[in-house]
Amino acid sequence: MCGRYFQQRGPASVAAYFEAANATPNLAPNWNRAPTQDGLVLRRHPETGARHLDALRWGLVPRWAKDPSVGSRMINARSESLTEKPAFREAFARRRCIVTADGFYEWKAEGKAKQPFAVAMADGSPMALAGLWEGWRAPDGEALRTFTIVTGEANAKLAAMHHRMPVILAREDWPAWLGEEEADEADLRALLRPCPPEWLAVWPVSTRVNKVTENDPALLERDPLAQPPPPGLDDPPPAFPE
Repeated sequence: MCGRYFQQRGPASVAAYFEAANATPNLAPNWNRAPTQDGLVLRRHPETGARHLDALRWGLVPRWAKDPSVGSRMINARSESLTEKPAFREAFARRRCIVTADGFYEWKAEGKAKQPFAVAMADGSPMALAGLWEGWRAPDGEALRTFTIVTGEANAKLAAMHHRMPVILAREDWPAWLGEEEADEADLRALLRPCPPEWLAVWPVSTRVNKVTENDPALLERDPLAQPPPPGLDDPPPAFPE
C-alpha cells in the first residue's frame, strides 16, 4: 500500500516536468504527505485535452457518498479490482490521473518495531503514480475533488518490505493512462505492472516520519542507526530541486 509520500519540488517544477498547460496551484512542498491532505495531481482536461496540474485531496470520495469521511478509507485502490469495486469502477473508466511525487515511504517490520524507508527514482526524477480522481458535491453545493493511488504487486526490490507498492508509470504510458490515446481495459491493465527494480533507490530514514506532524527536508536523510543494517540498499538520489 501507500500511506505516506513526499514532494519537495514546487508546483512550477512539477508542471514543467509533466508538461501541464494551466497555471500552477499554490501548494507548499511536503516531506510527509498524509491522507486527507492535498497533493498535486495531473489530469486531462475534458474539453481542451490539455494536461492540468491541480491540488486534490488524498482519499477518494465517490459521487454517491453521503459524506466525505469515507475518503480516509480509500487512499489506495487495488489494481486487480478496479472494475469490481463500485467506488473505483467509473473513475477507472473515465477519471484516471497521475499523482505526482518525489517518492514515498514504506515500513518493514524488524521484530516488534517497524523501520521506515524512503523510496524514490534512482535518477532523482519525479515519480508518476497511477491514480484515479473523483468529484463530490456536498448538500450545500460545495465541490470536493479527491484522488486515490493505485497499488499493485511489489517488485523484487520492495517485496521484502511489503507485498504491494504504488504503480509507477513509465513516461511512454502517460498518454494512455491520462486518456490522451485510445486504450481499452486490457491495454490499461497492462500498464499496472511492477516497475523495474533498477528504477528505484531505497534507503532507511528516521522513525520521525511516523508522526504526521514531522515535516521537514531532514526526513529524507539516511538513518545511520537503522538496525539491523539493511543489505543491498541505496544512498538517497541526487538532491531534489525546489
